Amino acid sequence: MNTNQKPGLFTTIAVLTLVSGIVNLFWGFIASATALGTIVGVVCLPITILPTILGIFEIIYAAKLLSSQPEPIQPSQTIAILEILTFFIGNLFSMVVGILALIFYNDVTIKDYFARLNGTVAVPPVPVTPSVPEALEPAETPEVLPAPEMPVTPESPESPAKPKRIRKVAGE
Repeated sequence: MNTNQKPGLFTTIAVLTLVSGIVNLFWGFIASATALGTIVGVVCLPITILPTILGIFEIIYAAKLLSSQPEPIQPSQTIAILEILTFFIGNLFSMVVGILALIFYNDVTIKDYFARLNGTVAVPPVPVTPSVPEALEPAETPEVLPAPEMPVTPESPESPAKPKRIRKVAGE
């Protein structure tokens, strides 16, 4: 498969991210317009603008993924996590898209496609087989090294015990 032929899951990620970006743009505009209607909403306006900002980033990322000329780009787990966090503002669609994106990023074909786009070669893991030592012939004996000698330290003389003090009771 050459880098011009995109896997189906890759296209799915791109389209879902684009749609989620559009939904987040509208969600942010509606939330901001609603917030401007109240005094408390004006204070909360910066929070209502966040989906709009996320929507802009999603659309830019999806445009890079959908471009006809593939360019080096990494899977954006940050955008996927922020999509999941839109659950807190009531956007369930973006939450589902974020979960699906994280699942699709872990697919082997998607990882390979991103690796080819970025010019890195994904090395498949090599199974490790435990090495078995060769049997020793009876004539061969393993070399026995002498045990290291511990330096002898002179024993320190014990200090004499302190004499016990006798308490004097007042009145004697």
